[in-house]
Amino acid sequence: MAQLQDQGLLAKPDTSVTPEKVRDGIGLRINGEDFRHTGDPELPLLWYLRDVLRLTGTKYADAKGTGGADLVLVDGKAISAITLPMARLAGKSVVTVEGLAGPDGQLHPLQQAFIDEDAIGCGYCTPGWLIAGVDLLRRKPHPSDADIDTLPNLCRCGCQTRVRKAIQRAARGGQA
Repeated sequence: MAQLQDQGLLAKPDTSVTPEKVRDGIGLRINGEDFRHTGDPELPLLWYLRDVLRLTGTKYADAKGTGGADLVLVDGKAISAITLPMARLAGKSVVTVEGLAGPDGQLHPLQQAFIDEDAIGCGYCTPGWLIAGVDLLRRKPHPSDADIDTLPNLCRCGCQTRVRKAIQRAARGGQA
């Protein structure tokens, strides 16, 4: 994961949070809603999302966050939720796969492209691919195949080719 962070493919967590900032709980925004975590400041974000908020789209793949299924956007950048303790999220904005669609329920263009390109196998890795793809498209609106291939996500169903097509479709504004 450090190698991916060094290459700029995964955001490095903010380590500037001090104990004074978390004494009264950790305030953060998740999918546009404000929350205050008053429990263990070392609790990984993934378990807060899944066990406390019941946002189960973000998946557990491994304790190191190397599979990509646990990616979320933190202040717009893809980061592993299993490696990110709540203490580092004070004042941050988190978007999970559940928060990608618009308030009116309209799918994010990448979500629609995944449907159009049938880029979903079993679905376990799909949320992480969507988050990684949204981050990639933010950084590189017209990514190359090589750019897409650097994403840290794994798919055991073999959907990588269709995922690549979906990201390219979204980059073209949804056009086939």
